[in-house]
Amino acid sequence: MDTQPDTLHAKSVDDLIDRLIQSSGNTTDADLIVEIIRTALKMARDGSSRGDLKILNASLKELRYAFKVFAPYRRVRKVSIFGSARTPVNSPEYLQAREFASRMTDEGFMVITGAGPGIMEAANEGAGKEMSFGVNILLPFEQDANRFVHGDPKLVHLRYFFTRKLLFVKEADAVALFPGGVGTQDEGFEILTLVQTGKSNPLPIVFIDSPQGSYWKDWEAYFHQHLIETGKVSREDLCLFKVANRVEAAVEEIRRFYHRYHSLRFVRDRLILRLSQPLPEGRLEEINQEFADILQKGRIEETGPLSDESNEPHIAHLERVAFYFDRTQYGRLRGLIDRINEP
Repeated sequence: MDTQPDTLHAKSVDDLIDRLIQSSGNTTDADLIVEIIRTALKMARDGSSRGDLKILNASLKELRYAFKVFAPYRRVRKVSIFGSARTPVNSPEYLQAREFASRMTDEGFMVITGAGPGIMEAANEGAGKEMSFGVNILLPFEQDANRFVHGDPKLVHLRYFFTRKLLFVKEADAVALFPGGVGTQDEGFEILTLVQTGKSNPLPIVFIDSPQGSYWKDWEAYFHQHLIETGKVSREDLCLFKVANRVEAAVEEIRRFYHRYHSLRFVRDRLILRLSQPLPEGRLEEINQEFADILQKGRIEETGPLSDESNEPHIAHLERVAFYFDRTQYGRLRGLIDRINEP
């Protein structure tokens, strides 16, 4: 039977892609690189508009560069800090953000901000240039990078909010929000949505008021009245965040989250929680009784590192518990992590 022209053309394209991959010198993740190239070629075949292609091209270029910037610091924990760009220097919120960032670097965290003025500048000042990242958005009316990250190699300029948001969440091990405007509110609800739905791994989220302020306290009251009390959000989701009016309380919330819990990973149908120290005697039985409702089947069991985790040898020594999580009750999962972290 004669080979069809389309089949010959597809084989020719695949051969060209294979040669491109081979010439790049890195074939470790060749399957994913091939998919990226094929997707771009499909857009050409689909007759995508130049505008659509420009969006895809700019997004891919932005993310490639940003991933390169963050890559050397992949194993260092980081906290993303949000708040108003209009916060005056020496205001209570500015001073708090500066102190909070400084305290977090004392805990070994690096700081990620939007690189602008106000709360962002305060956080970068508190962290210092060595421990700061800036993820700046290019806008027609604002904003240039603040003086504490300006010119630093860990400063990234982005055209799109969605690529910027991805970095804030992807690279963060904790999130802190100070009083702010629409952007701050947007970031707060975004991270809550991602954690609530399991699109982001659990992480501590703290909303920080000034000592005499009520910005987030009032927001929390709204959350209770219009979301919790009306059944639009599960009461268990209150575990996902904390409102504080002292820097020490916010720092402690983040420190406590990583007291024993280290990280998680899904391996096939099981959720693996990695722990930096073993559970106290009797704790495993207690959490099996308390959190049976979030299991699809079986029990929460101790385990060693699984073969699928062989690409993470630096954490092979960590303790582990594994279970079949129902993948819906992420507020309860956060409660389980809090229970694991108890002394």
